[in-house]
Amino acid sequence: MNLALHFGWLGVLEAALIALVVGAVCYLVFHWLGARSRWTHGHAIGWGSLVALAIATGIDAWHLFYMGVVRLESPVYARIALQKIHDPNFLAARVFMSSAGALTGVALAWMAMHMRKRVD
Repeated sequence: MNLALHFGWLGVLEAALIALVVGAVCYLVFHWLGARSRWTHGHAIGWGSLVALAIATGIDAWHLFYMGVVRLESPVYARIALQKIHDPNFLAARVFMSSAGALTGVALAWMAMHMRKRVD
């Protein structure tokens, strides 16, 4: 997510909460599409999870991957790479918590829709 979040743990928690909402919305969209196309629940959960992870952790996960794969041999290249990252000190925590938040959002939305069907 390329948003202006706070630094440190507060920014990590903000990213996780945003990812939770993104996960719930992605599941609801794919649940609606699945109901129209007669998909099983697994398709809606799977596609919702995949799209939620791509949206919620996209740019941060790419930066984490890039920093681990590319050899930053000079201080100039390292400085340029670090300037592109919002909060490089908490990048891994932000990616992990955003992933957990997105998947939790999908699971909570599935549980809410499952309970709604059970009441009806």
